[in-house]
Amino acid sequence: MSIGLHNLQPAPGSRKDRKRVGRGTGSGHGKTAGRGHKGYGSRSGAKDRARFEGGQTPIHMRMRKLRGPNKKMSMPFEMFRTHTQPVNLADLEQRFDSGASVDVAALRAAGLATRRDVPVKILGRGEITKPLTVHADGFSKSARAAIEAAGGICQVID
Repeated sequence: MSIGLHNLQPAPGSRKDRKRVGRGTGSGHGKTAGRGHKGYGSRSGAKDRARFEGGQTPIHMRMRKLRGPNKKMSMPFEMFRTHTQPVNLADLEQRFDSGASVDVAALRAAGLATRRDVPVKILGRGEITKPLTVHADGFSKSARAAIEAAGGICQVID
């Protein structure tokens, strides 16, 4: 038996006929054509909206509605959360020499705190052994203690 374009055919069971709805009761999809009886979904032009949850109260209505800038966790998508850029002591130890003055511009030049107009907060992860003068928008208690213990100075930017 030779194989050629004249006798190629798909594997058995790999091809299925299209579902033809509304073509009589004998088809199994006649009468209401799979749309059920009455209601919005049975009408012509009915759309299954992206936010529709089958009649269940949708998520945007189930979410709580507390608002205000002083309630950090109140909005569902946290529009009022305050953002800071974290910089750890280990980063300062690695990138700056002893006695250096570290400000926002120096941090940006060193590849830290790269987002503009976002406050910088120094956090206490890691060790610091060099005395540095650090200018930042905020310091954690542990970071401030570690910098001052190493002989450095913490200055908060206003």
